Parts: sequence; C-alpha cells; structure tokens
Amino acid sequence: MTDVYVEKLAKVVTNYSLGVKEDNEVVILGEVVAEPLMLEMYKEMILKGAHPTLFPTFSHSKEVFFKYANDGQISHASYLLKKVFEKTDMIANILSGINTKQLSNVDPEKIANEQRSRKEIYKIRMERETRGELKWNITAYPTNGMAQEASMSLGDYRDFVFKACHLDKDDPVAEWQMISEVQQKYCDYLMKHDEFRFVGKDTDLSLSCKGRNWINSNGKKNFPDGEVFTGPVEKSVNGKIRFTYPLIYLGNEIEDVRLEFQEGEVVSFSARKGEGLLAKIIELDEGSKGVGEIALGTNYGIKRFTKNMLFDEKMGGTMHLALGRSIPESGGTNISSIHLDILKDMTEGGAVYADGEMFYKDGRFLI
Repeated sequence: MTDVYVEKLAKVVTNYSLGVKEDNEVVILGEVVAEPLMLEMYKEMILKGAHPTLFPTFSHSKEVFFKYANDGQISHASYLLKKVFEKTDMIANILSGINTKQLSNVDPEKIANEQRSRKEIYKIRMERETRGELKWNITAYPTNGMAQEASMSLGDYRDFVFKACHLDKDDPVAEWQMISEVQQKYCDYLMKHDEFRFVGKDTDLSLSCKGRNWINSNGKKNFPDGEVFTGPVEKSVNGKIRFTYPLIYLGNEIEDVRLEFQEGEVVSFSARKGEGLLAKIIELDEGSKGVGEIALGTNYGIKRFTKNMLFDEKMGGTMHLALGRSIPESGGTNISSIHLDILKDMTEGGAVYADGEMFYKDGRFLI
C-alpha cells in the first residue's frame, strides 16, 4: 500500500467522515497490523488540535479469549470499553485481520454469550448517538487475510478497497459529496411513501416504513459507503425472503439463508450450511428475531462479494435486511446485541414497490 493512499484515507475519514475539530476526544481502535493507518489518523487528528488516543489490539486475541475464558469471563462487559462509549466524542474503528477464520471452530454458544455481554454498551452508543453526543466511523485497512477471504491477491484487494472508497479520484471528498446529493434524491422520494414490497427469487416481503426516516449513507459512518436505509415498523414485516449471499457471523458463513416473517418476527428459517448457528443467532436475545434495517445498495463501484459486509452491503444492485438492532437515526426501536446484515442480489428480476408503484427494477432505481 503506497503512503499516498494511507494519507488520503486518513485525511478523508478525519476531515469528511468524522469532521474532527479542536479539543475533540477521539479514540482510534484497530489491530496492530493496521498501524500505518492508525498512526496517520493519529497525526491528522493531532494537527486538527484534537485529543486522539490509540487503542491497538492483537489479531489473535479473540482466539485466545474463547479458548481459555470461563463462562463468567465471556459474559463480562469490559469496564474500559463501556467508559470509551460513555465519555469519548468520536470513535474511529479500523477493520483488518490476519486470519478471518480464527473463530470458525469456537462453540457458537460462547460467541452468542459474548455478544450478549455488549448489549449495555450498544445501548449507550445508541442513546449518545441519538443525542448527538457521539460520532463514529468504520473503515478498513487491507491485509492478506482479508484479500484471501475475497479470493484476491493483496495488491488487487488494495486496489479494490481504495477504488471502492473513491480514493483514486483527485478529490475524493467532492466525489462523496456528489454521491450524497444523488442518494438524497432517493431518500426524499422514499420518505413520501409508507408501504413497501420487495419481490425477487423466492422472495415476497412487505413492510411499513410509516413515520420512519430513510437515511442517506454517504461516507460519514461507514467508509466506503453507498446505500439508503431505514428501520421498518417493527411488527409490520411479513412474507418470505431468500438471500443470495451468505450471512457472515464472526468469520462463520451461513449459506442460502431463507427467512419467513409474521408480524415482524422470524417464524421459520433454513440454511444449506450453518443452520444450527443461524438458530442460535435468531434466539440470541429478545430482539434478534426482528428486523432492524432494510436497505438498497448504491455503490456500483463495488462489483463483487468479498465476505466483508463493510463493502458487500453497499454493492450496487443489491438489497439487504438486518436482523437485530435498529439504527437510531432511522427511527427504528428494535434493541438487540447484534446487527447482522444479509444480502440479496436484485439485478435479475428483483423489484421494489412503494405504495404499489414500482420504483426499483433489476438492481436500478427508476426515479
């Protein structure tokens, strides 16, 4: 990875995505393999007059944790992490990974219990975010492990990441501002409608978004970005859906997921691979069988599935549904320790209707 790309990514996240200002308290989270990007962000934030703190972690720490931790330790919520979400102004989270499969052989019940332990932390984040007290951003630093997961060489994966972020443009910020304007037109249209129906292969799903906000996801919280989403009315989701791409849960793949909903909750499900883990996810907590998000991907620069939802859910021509936690700004109220996106290709016969009017067909907006 060339220094110019690291510098560009750090500058865009610091200045555009987070909008770091003087005296902001900022925490930078990431694995030590992402040190070049972490340090570049650290430098940028210092130059802005902010107070950044580096929180590096080790790539295999989760593997060690699940191998040796007892039930009480797995269910324990980190005091330090809780304080970070209670006190800091901004959190910059950098995804990376040397081995994306390190948790594949971990008992799913242990993973579920560890996720439950973070429920209070997620609640704090949601409440502070809703009050405008906390900003956060997630971006990625390419590694060999991520490239292998995407079936690419590291060089090709680096190019993929930075083109998906539009960092190959002379002015990436101007590019994201233009994308934001286009997506806002979609959101303005969607906000005028209440009832939605998603149709496709083995799919006929209806739901209400009355009183909810359609969000223009334009690089502020995820980077890269490119989607419009909302939180459907919790008890309004009915029908069935079959997903094209696997659900990725902590490095585990659950393939050919099919869900059926009645009054907002999963009432039946199946998967060709990983059905046992899917059952544990759905029963994880009170909100895990509900829908926290429905969305349409708009980033047509992302042309392939990489098993990294930071990129995959933004893929132009797809829709995704998230089981679990709602995103506060959408108006959704579902509370859960998980937010799991599952992706469906809409380019061949997919259609979406708003109050009976088709506005999206074969992966493209018609408006």
